[in-house]
Amino acid sequence: MKITLLGTGDAPGTPVIGCTCPTCTDAHNGGRSKRTRSSILIETEKGKVLVDTGPDLRSQLLGSGVQYIDGVIWTHTHYDHFAGFAEFHRVQYNVDVYGIKETLDYILEYLHYMHPRRHEVRMYTPFFLIGLEFTLFEVVHPPAKRPAGVIIKEGKKKVVITGDTQRNISSRSLEVMICPDILIADAIVPPTIGVKKHMNSEEALDLAREIRAKKVVFTHLSHYFAPHDVASKELPLGFDGMEIDI
Repeated sequence: MKITLLGTGDAPGTPVIGCTCPTCTDAHNGGRSKRTRSSILIETEKGKVLVDTGPDLRSQLLGSGVQYIDGVIWTHTHYDHFAGFAEFHRVQYNVDVYGIKETLDYILEYLHYMHPRRHEVRMYTPFFLIGLEFTLFEVVHPPAKRPAGVIIKEGKKKVVITGDTQRNISSRSLEVMICPDILIADAIVPPTIGVKKHMNSEEALDLAREIRAKKVVFTHLSHYFAPHDVASKELPLGFDGMEIDI
């Protein structure tokens, strides 16, 4: 299994329009602080699946050389996690899309003209794609209705993607998240910045310790961190195009 973090930014991305902070300046200059919106590519010899399809999907797929997708899994209904699906228009028809009922109802009302093949899944119930086992689990990200994280298994290997979430994840979800080889965690800001809907970096590290993750990578990152090359010396920040072989 190969994982590529196509987009590691928060909703506005980095650089933020009109901002000249050091991190946005680094992004403008081509540094790794440049972050597009959320999308993760999962690959095996049997195919390719996207977890979320942020607004920058077209440039992400062109940049990574991806020509065909075997499925899309949506974690929740926020614009920065699904709007890029429209980039498949007149490129690929009848894409298989997966998510819980509430998520699919909302997104497909907006994107009905794409005629995707809808697959409703239930929280905590495994389903199979491209030779991998996927399971959605409930997280906390108000006001989204029933937002989900994603567990991916291949044999004894296990990956956990938190999706967008607060730290107060339920005990049931924590039980299924336990002992991953890698945790890809929402960590939108450093602890010095107040946040309500997401985890900060300190909370994400605490979650990694609680579920005994062997490795953690932060995503959904804002421009409030120092420029990437500085902040990544102390924190496990992901970056756009980061590849992880499991």
